[in-house]
Amino acid sequence: MKKWGFLLLVAVSIGIAVENRLDFFNDKVEIKHFVPDHKLDESTELVEIGKELVYQGNLLLVNNEHPVHKESIKSDVVNLFQHRELTEGYGLLDNEIYLSEEVAHAFSEMIDTAGEEGVRHFSINSGFRDFDEQNVLYQQMGSSLALPAGHSEHNLGLSLDVGSTQMKMSEALEGKWIEKNAWKFGFILRYPKDKTHVTGIQYEPWHIRYVGLPHSAIIQEKNLALEEYIDYLRVEKNLTAIVNEEEYTVTYYPIEANSSIQVPENSKYEISGNNIDGVIVTEKKS
Repeated sequence: MKKWGFLLLVAVSIGIAVENRLDFFNDKVEIKHFVPDHKLDESTELVEIGKELVYQGNLLLVNNEHPVHKESIKSDVVNLFQHRELTEGYGLLDNEIYLSEEVAHAFSEMIDTAGEEGVRHFSINSGFRDFDEQNVLYQQMGSSLALPAGHSEHNLGLSLDVGSTQMKMSEALEGKWIEKNAWKFGFILRYPKDKTHVTGIQYEPWHIRYVGLPHSAIIQEKNLALEEYIDYLRVEKNLTAIVNEEEYTVTYYPIEANSSIQVPENSKYEISGNNIDGVIVTEKKS
C-alpha cells in the first residue's frame, strides 16, 4: 500500500506540475494603445539607426512584394543534425535541415510542452534554404506551390515546415496542436486558412514562422496575418501588451535615412526592421 500510495502521489504531483505550466499560458492577452513621452529621462537614451536595420530582425515581412535582403538572413543558422541537443523530442526529415539556433531553442521548448500533453510525433521537414536551393524548388514545384528565390521566408532562417510522423498535418493531432498553441512560444501559423486573400498563399498548416513574444500573442488575439500585423503597427505606432502577466511595449519608428530613436536604457529590448520602411522596438518591462 505504501508503494502504491507513493506512486499515486508522484503521479498527482506530475499532473499538477504539468497543469500549472499549461495554466501559465491561459492568461488573457491585453493590448492597449499608449501615447509616448518623447522627453529623454534617466530610463531612456537615443541611438542612431541606419537604413540597413530596416532589413534585419525577427519581424521582417517577406512575400512577393518584399524580398529577402542579404543582411536579412539570420547569422546563427546551424545544421540541426549536427546539434542533436536541439532536436530532442522530434525527428528530422534528413541530415540537411538548417535553422536559426534561436528559433530552434524556441521550437524545442514548444515540443517539450506538447509532449507533456501527449502530442509527440513531430518532425521538421524543411528549415532554412539558401537562394540556390529555393530556386531549384521553385523550378520543380512551380509558382502555385513555391515562391521564387529571395521571396520565401525559408531564405531567412526564421521559418520551418513541421510534419507529423503519423499523417498529414491538416489531419494530425500535431497540426491541431500547433495551430492552437504555437503563438505561446513566439511562433505564428504564417499562412492560415482564412487569410489566403491577404497572404496570396494557400493554407499551409505545416509552415510556422518565428516572430517572438509579444508579437505572436497580438497576432493570435487579433486574428491577423503578418501582412496585417505590420500594417497595424504602422498605424498604431505605440502599443502595450500584457501576455502571461508580462508587460511589453511595442513602438514603430519610420526610418527614411539614418535616424535617432528612443530606447530604454536599463531594460531588455529588441529592435527589428519590418523589411519595408521602419523598425519596431520591443521592450520587456522588468
